[in-house]
Amino acid sequence: MTGRAVRAERGDATRELILVTAERLFAEHGVFAVSNRQVSEAAGQGNNAAVGYHFGTKTDLVRAIARRRSEPIERLRLGMVNEVAGSTDVRDWVACLVRPVTEHLAALGSPTWYARFGAQVMTDPALREIMIQEALGASSLLHVIEELDRCLPHLPGEVRAERGDMARQLMVHMCAERERALALGAATPRSSWRGAATGLIDALVGLWLAPVSHP
Repeated sequence: MTGRAVRAERGDATRELILVTAERLFAEHGVFAVSNRQVSEAAGQGNNAAVGYHFGTKTDLVRAIARRRSEPIERLRLGMVNEVAGSTDVRDWVACLVRPVTEHLAALGSPTWYARFGAQVMTDPALREIMIQEALGASSLLHVIEELDRCLPHLPGEVRAERGDMARQLMVHMCAERERALALGAATPRSSWRGAATGLIDALVGLWLAPVSHP
């Protein structure tokens, strides 16, 4: 292996370590409360400017973490979308929203930090657009949303938008809450991520199919 290849390999390893460390610190303390310097120190980097050198600004770092997770989730969702192609069952498309995330978290083992990281970012007005852009940049997710809309032609546009917001909140924060409990060794309502996904899908199907009341 050449010297250039060795340096490139070390650089890749350093970037990966920084991403893992930043995801954990942001999940546990919030993005605003953690500086790039603290991330560099926690990642064991002698150079306190390592984050800036490898990623740029904190916003760039947040985007890199989101992208690192969105790519494997997209692969899982594409497989699920292919399996239910042509379905008119709301549950099938809701499952395509939920299970790619929970299966990715399950595959990571325990503890994980991505769900709590996502919850922190989604509540930060300056950063939430990053998560939305990364998610909606996935072609499979846009397709799932289109198919879900086709299954619910009776819903008025404003109700559809409202329930979409509700569904997003449930997915983000229920996954984060389960992840937090697992990290603390606390009891969880379901014994596995698969079971948690089933419960969340049940609730979301009920949400989407609930009757519409008029004021």
